[in-house]
Amino acid sequence: MVGLALPLVLLTFNVNQPVSAQGSAKELIGAGATFPFPLYSKMFDEYHKEKGIQVNYQSIGSGGGIKQLENKTVDFGASDAPLSDEEMKAMPGPVIHIPTCLGAVMITYNLTGSPKLKLTPDVIADIFLGKITKWNDKRLTSLNPTAKLPNLDITVIHRSDGSGTTYVFSDYLSKVSSVWKTKPGTGKALDWPVGIGAKGNEGVGGMVKQTPGSIGYVELAYVIQTHIPSALVKNKSGNFIEASLKSISASAAVTLPADLRVSLTNTEAKDGYPITSFTYILLYEKQAYGDRTMEKAKGTIELVNWMITKGQQFAEPLLYAPLPKKAAESAMSRLKLVTFNGKPLM
Repeated sequence: MVGLALPLVLLTFNVNQPVSAQGSAKELIGAGATFPFPLYSKMFDEYHKEKGIQVNYQSIGSGGGIKQLENKTVDFGASDAPLSDEEMKAMPGPVIHIPTCLGAVMITYNLTGSPKLKLTPDVIADIFLGKITKWNDKRLTSLNPTAKLPNLDITVIHRSDGSGTTYVFSDYLSKVSSVWKTKPGTGKALDWPVGIGAKGNEGVGGMVKQTPGSIGYVELAYVIQTHIPSALVKNKSGNFIEASLKSISASAAVTLPADLRVSLTNTEAKDGYPITSFTYILLYEKQAYGDRTMEKAKGTIELVNWMITKGQQFAEPLLYAPLPKKAAESAMSRLKLVTFNGKPLM
């Protein structure tokens, strides 16, 4: 993400190079989501200083991380979206989901004066469906009577690459718009009805900054670090909420399922920002597979345990919301289910 001062990652990989989870127990390998990469980089750097164990993380996207976990070429995968029932069935063994932090997707735009806009779910959906095409559309001006919105075409900017950010945003739109749910639907990559594609948060944010009248979606950290405008979004309780670490955390103040595979978008929480999501570490419940050793399996569990306990101190400074207490407790309970030849690793 542009603007973040990050520690040096200990080792990175070309996405076309094979990786292996069968190496030394002093080296752990993970792959997946790009969204938590700044936080994971910091965590893994600190973990190496403290434990002497290198954690090499491939930031290749949630889909890539899931695939490498399925192929058993990594010690853990990482995804901004929980595995679907179909994805769970396709895996060679039961997969445990461990949330590590929360993030948010924000609506950014390029308008003269950078007014602080208020947007409702139906208006957001219809903009990205191409049904609202002008900034002075009556539905926008009625929500923002003091903004002096211009008679200017709206240019939608969306991700061109598959991403967890797109998954979270489209998951939200599918909940608030029956038209969106039917098509384009929810996914990491979509057949967009309108707009121009750009790669990564930097690409979307950069194109919005260069294009008067444009609108796009990016992650919280990118918005804060680059000082671009973002909208308040009306949540399910009828409150217009600005994304912040506090409002993101509030979104998780809901009943969580036992397996922690949950969508937090369109939250029931009164003060919660509605386009919010956990990001997950994924690992096999039964760690005795292939040439894997007890030492390697235990090392993986100790790392994840550290991430959801001591490692949480690094979330907020890097603009991620740390796990709420109940979520952290539930994550620990899930981690205790992981075994090696039937023996618990914690």
